[in-house]
Amino acid sequence: MAPDIQKVIYIAQTAGENILLPGFKQQAIISTKDDGSVVTETDLKCQDFLQEELSLLAPNIAFLGEEMTQDEQLHCLQSNQSFWCVDPLDGTSNFATPIPLFAISIALIENGQPTLACIYDPIRQETFTAVQGQGFHLNQQHLKNRRSEQLSQAVGFVDFKRLTPKLANLLSTKKIYHSQRNIGSCALEWAWLAAGRGHFIIHGQEKIWDYAAGSLLATEAKCLVSDFHGNFPFNKPQLSSPIVAAHSTVHKQLLLTLTT
Repeated sequence: MAPDIQKVIYIAQTAGENILLPGFKQQAIISTKDDGSVVTETDLKCQDFLQEELSLLAPNIAFLGEEMTQDEQLHCLQSNQSFWCVDPLDGTSNFATPIPLFAISIALIENGQPTLACIYDPIRQETFTAVQGQGFHLNQQHLKNRRSEQLSQAVGFVDFKRLTPKLANLLSTKKIYHSQRNIGSCALEWAWLAAGRGHFIIHGQEKIWDYAAGSLLATEAKCLVSDFHGNFPFNKPQLSSPIVAAHSTVHKQLLLTLTT
């Protein structure tokens, strides 16, 4: 039996209110990981809480968190078992600056596919959720995404830092889309795409915990999600993937641009 989405929402909101917000105000100690990314005491505290609570909710489901070692992550990913895929604090650099754009991201992966997703923004008290086949919800209200049918009219989220220099130059100098943003939180960019607050996402390399929940939100909001060659990122177990997401017409136009 699948875990109750309402219980997952409660866990995410509790972590956001009791761990992230106090940590944001107090500005917990910051350190740097081997890959150069930032981690705070709040990341670790929040992951411990989420792992414990999700284990109590569903003892037979494994756990993959951003703050685990890569060996632990790969073991979980390649084990062919169901697992929670969690980013306890997406947007850590924002959190540490401090910029109030960060979120908790939780996804349930079953049979290699995301089937349940919850992204919680504690600053705005917005909870974005989806269960496979049941549509996209914001604060438990069903929403239909507003479409932008032409790429030239679209505003999207583009992370230039992880693109190849050739592609970054193409996207920054050619008038392909109307405008772009990068808010420093992959989870919120996915949630906002699903909510119609943007029309596409282009990212050169997202980790699985960055896109696991968000890809289901976007799919349930009738967006297409793929790598730059049109392949769904969950077609094979992998820790990271290039990402492009949008409604069908814009998605097709983006793929033509990205593979030119």
